[in-house]
Amino acid sequence: MANKELGRRDFLKKLGLAGAVVSGASLASCSSDNKSKQKWSVEGTGGEPTGEMTYRTNPNTGDKVSILGYGCMRWPMKKNEEGKDIVDQEKVNELVDYAIEHGVNFFDTAPVYLQGQSEAAMGIALKRHPREKFFIATKMSNPRIPDFKRSVEMYHNSLKNLQVDYIDYYLLHSIGGGKGIETFKERFIYNGLLDFLLKEREAGRIRNLGWSFHGDVATFDYVLSMDVKWDFAMIQLNYVDWRHASRNNHAEYLYNELAKRNIPVNIMEPLLGGRLSNMADHLVARLKQRRPDDSVASWAFRFAGHHPGVLTVLSGMTYKEHLVDNLKTFSPLEPLTDEELEFLEETAQIYKQYPIVDCNDCKYCMPCPYGIDIPGILLHYNKCVNEGNVPKNSQDPNYRAARRAYLVSYDRTVEKLRQADHCTSCGQCNEHCPQRINIPREIERIDKFIEQLKQETL
Repeated sequence: MANKELGRRDFLKKLGLAGAVVSGASLASCSSDNKSKQKWSVEGTGGEPTGEMTYRTNPNTGDKVSILGYGCMRWPMKKNEEGKDIVDQEKVNELVDYAIEHGVNFFDTAPVYLQGQSEAAMGIALKRHPREKFFIATKMSNPRIPDFKRSVEMYHNSLKNLQVDYIDYYLLHSIGGGKGIETFKERFIYNGLLDFLLKEREAGRIRNLGWSFHGDVATFDYVLSMDVKWDFAMIQLNYVDWRHASRNNHAEYLYNELAKRNIPVNIMEPLLGGRLSNMADHLVARLKQRRPDDSVASWAFRFAGHHPGVLTVLSGMTYKEHLVDNLKTFSPLEPLTDEELEFLEETAQIYKQYPIVDCNDCKYCMPCPYGIDIPGILLHYNKCVNEGNVPKNSQDPNYRAARRAYLVSYDRTVEKLRQADHCTSCGQCNEHCPQRINIPREIERIDKFIEQLKQETL
């Protein structure tokens, strides 16, 4: 509802809250089981999508790409007979079929996603569709194995696992990490790997060659300055990171540098790993009052797709309700007004005041050699911050309820032997975190907070 305020009673009816906005101090609300980590609010968005998908045209190739792309990092999982987590292929097939039926034609995966299971799952799901019905993207994920032979083996395994003869969009994965430019050169230049990939593009086995960026802006600028024709790039873009990214890697700068070079942009983390759909109650209410019938997530997706240089916006849609909600947002995409852009900037400023950890649940830090459930600990903390269950001290009005909610839900969410107090601060996780979080420091901080709650010494 633009330019129209709802009365409190009507507003709460729209949200289905009846009495009042939940304070977040209830025990159940601070749960972080596997499903709640991935799920975003889709209240008021029931029913099937009925509109036509919005497409963007790649100016270099003429590819007609759906503005909604499927990120394949977070597929549904299940236990096999040995108790191991494996991809639920039947559910993946169903989601892929539904997506293609409703106009989605871009799928983005990587060798490292889902502990190496994602590419094979996508190969099985997409093989059931005509090759011209989809574009597939995957990556050279070689930060731990930068030697030429093993990297080329990874590339050929991607073709094999995906069951394709060519890859539509191939990326140098996660540049900007480690030691920045030097790490980039070690992974792709000194070993001759970039030359190999350029030849693969010439041969047609790679249709578009690009890179995904995390971290050091100097590396971003260096790669753009190279004497290489880059066909596309992937950046993290959302209405918080647009001007308020950690480490000053503002998406506004990254996007504009790519746009002025006419390099199409693929978007990752439009929801900041789900954080922009699982916000504090008053931020949810702020967005819902403007558009009561739209999900909180739809604001972030509209922002990401609003920019004309964006080719596709990737979303890791684990559940069908995620997919349906996004299809409605992008079928067709409704551009943001200037007033809505200003509103989201104000929302971003409020959001940044919350003391959450910048974890996007990518799991690149895993497995921990000491068995610590790093993303589980960090995401549980963030969820409790948003729900008001992280008291500053024992004088907080809801201290008793918040204390109990945090401690009980923590034990339910993170196994005892994988909790923060078992961290040795070895630091191995830090070099793999694309968000550049000082993970041991955050784990230690959270462990200290938990111990204070247990001892009631806050």
